[in-house]
Amino acid sequence: MNDAAEITDANGDAHADRGRGLRVLVADDQAVVRLGFAALIGSQPDLRVVGDAGDGREAVRLAGSLRPDVVLMDIRMPVMNGIEATGLIRTQYPDTRVLILTTFDLDDYVYDALRAGASGFLLKDATPEQILEAVRVVGAGDALLAPAPTRKLIAQFAGRARPRVVPELGRLTPREHEVLLLVARGLANAEIAAHLHLAEQTVKTHVSAVLAKLGLRDRVQAVVLAYESGLVAPGENTPMPGGAGGPNR
Repeated sequence: MNDAAEITDANGDAHADRGRGLRVLVADDQAVVRLGFAALIGSQPDLRVVGDAGDGREAVRLAGSLRPDVVLMDIRMPVMNGIEATGLIRTQYPDTRVLILTTFDLDDYVYDALRAGASGFLLKDATPEQILEAVRVVGAGDALLAPAPTRKLIAQFAGRARPRVVPELGRLTPREHEVLLLVARGLANAEIAAHLHLAEQTVKTHVSAVLAKLGLRDRVQAVVLAYESGLVAPGENTPMPGGAGGPNR
């Protein structure tokens, strides 16, 4: 397990070289998995592994000392699992995004990690291209919503309980409500802008307002809330606001 002294630059400053690309921390209890991900990520000029952790507690500690842009987080680890570690990192270091690594796509542990603030998840057998793209998407501040497994997972587990009342939904304007429905379908800002005939910057403003009014960190949590509140029904082809068709990524 690498510590900060081994993975900072020559003068020991973990923050001095932020300009060299996205900084990634790998957390997995299997050393061979950590080495594999580190080798893949380290092969890219715009990505850099700044450390690795073998359990969730170490991942939280290194997230605090190294402030990575992205943490690749395994779910099942000793000492502290990935769910608890994700929640602590997102609460204490909100600028650090978490991307979950898992063996199974329909996994209630993964769903709990998304609720705790993870920006998406990847199967460990994903292709190198998919892994690198996911790290870049999450590192850019976006949620990994495009892959169907993420929305399938949310729909599967959010539908198990009765819809919960979310009074904050009443604070949304009609336009913000439309935007939330489209976010729940996994549409990107550019796609929402095209559907609603708005400027992309206007859509970004609406999305930010939705997250702020609902007390959410990112788009993944917005999708979870849309399902858990009954705004979107699992297994239902969510109607596009305005009645028109559109991309369903």
